[in-house]
Order: sequence, then C-alpha cells, then structure tokens
Amino acid sequence: MQPQTTLLILAAGMGSRYGSLKQMDGIGPSKEAILDYSVYDAIRAGFNRVVFVIRQSFGDEFKEVFNKERFGGKIDVDYVFQELDDLPEGFSLPEGRTKPWGTNHAVIVAQNAVHTPFAVINADDFYGKDAFRVMHDYLVSLPEGSAGRYCMVGYLVGNTLSDNGTVSRGVCTSDSDSNLVSIVERTKIERRNGQIVYIDDDGSTHPLDDNTIVSMNMFGFTPDYFIRSREYFKQFLSENISNPKAEFFIPLMTNKLITEKQATLKVLSSTAEWFGVTYKEDRPGVVARLEALIEAGQYPRSLWGR
Repeated sequence: MQPQTTLLILAAGMGSRYGSLKQMDGIGPSKEAILDYSVYDAIRAGFNRVVFVIRQSFGDEFKEVFNKERFGGKIDVDYVFQELDDLPEGFSLPEGRTKPWGTNHAVIVAQNAVHTPFAVINADDFYGKDAFRVMHDYLVSLPEGSAGRYCMVGYLVGNTLSDNGTVSRGVCTSDSDSNLVSIVERTKIERRNGQIVYIDDDGSTHPLDDNTIVSMNMFGFTPDYFIRSREYFKQFLSENISNPKAEFFIPLMTNKLITEKQATLKVLSSTAEWFGVTYKEDRPGVVARLEALIEAGQYPRSLWGR
C-alpha cells in the first residue's frame, strides 16, 4: 500500500503587496496558478492529498477553481479556514487587530484535516520538482509512529530575492549532520549595491552571504507538530496578544522545539530552484521562467490537459 502523505498549502494571505489574490493568478500558459505547479509536482512525487488553508471571504471562489476535478482526480482535496478569531479558549481577538497571526497559526487550523506526515508550503512560491521528491522521500522513510523528526528544504538566499522590494526569509544555521541549529525570521531582506542585507526593526542593516541557507516555508512534519504548536501558541498569545504586529511564524515554533531538544529538523538538499511573486512586478520574470521549464520538457504546456 502506498504511504499516505499530505501537502498543506498556505493560501489564506490576501497578497497585500501583490495587489490581488495572487494565489489564483493564472500565470502559466494555460492559466495555471503557481500552486497548480506545486500540486502537479506533489502528485508525481507521491503525495496522496492536498489541504488548502484559505479564508472564508474568498472560500467559495477558491473552491470553485481549485478542486479535485481540476486536478483530474489524481489527488484528494480538502479545505480549512484561517480566521483572526480562531484562538484557543481563554483568548479573544484584540480590538483593531487586522494582521493574520502568521504561518504557524495557518498550520494549526489544519489539525483536524491532516492525520499523516505532511509538507507545508506557501501557495505563491514555486519550489521545483526535486524539492517535492526529496521532501516526500524523507516523510515516507520515517518509521510508523515517529514524532519530532521534522525536515525542511533549504535554498540559497541569493536565489530567492525580488528586484522589486524586500522579502522575508528564515535564515538557517545547521550542524555537520545537516540538522537545523537555529532559524531566524528576517522580514526585510534585499540586495543593495551588490550586497545582500537584512534590515532590523530599528532600521539598521546587516550583511548576508549569497550562499546563506534560508527557509522558503517548505517544511515537513509529523502530526504531533499540531499538538506542540497549539500549546506554544497559548504562550505566544499570553506574551504578544497586545502587539498588533506580532506573528506566530513556523521558524519561531521550530526554533523552540530544537532549542529545547524536543525535536530535530533535517535540512534537505535539493537541486530545485525557487522563484515566486512577492510583488506584481515579479510576474513577468516568473512567466518567463515557467516558459523556459516548459521548453526544456520539465512540464507540459497544459498541466491538467485542458
């Protein structure tokens, strides 16, 4: 029997910098969205199920487009909603809070829909065929009942920037066995005068080497991650609920588990190259890169045969 694995796609972001619902932008030659390519690569890597994290405000529109029929019935499809007021018992939404609670909150809301080893990705990032292969191979290699043995696919920061503004990346440090030692979310990274820098909250800049490994939010977890995350989310809210900008990022959670030796996280090597659309101005470059991959025979001109 084929091992059961799930792809969890975080698609609840409204694309404020992009200017529209970029998750649904038909960027491929047959109007495929970037997430279509992720689902296509996940299917051929061996994933059995995809769960989309979306918002109620565009849920009907999203489901009408991205459903099991679209993907030719080749993968099971489910949906969960991420809303600001989805908080643990004892907590209520602060007045004036409009910012989402972050990527790990998006993971938490999927707990009742995901019961297998699973990968987490962003809807608007292109991860590449090989990234899904190495992720799936790792997840299915875990002995049954494994807990706390997580993974991520790492990318070189120099290959993940936008020419049109700053980007957020999890900057990684790993040991000689490719286990993650720490991951720090840097929310403003850009190239200035040929040098990559990140900008602190106080406006000061710090250099980053082009070959620094960063997370592009492609993680692999076992279901115990939900329970651990829900517990820590309560602590996070106790300390940050009055901060309108505080976000519960996946790197924040994984850092805690690694530091406290409750889990390990393997940094997987892959030949895949990342690209994405952070800003609307990034779109032409992504279209060109997809066309090049199609011309090279890596993808059909119509992913789903339409």
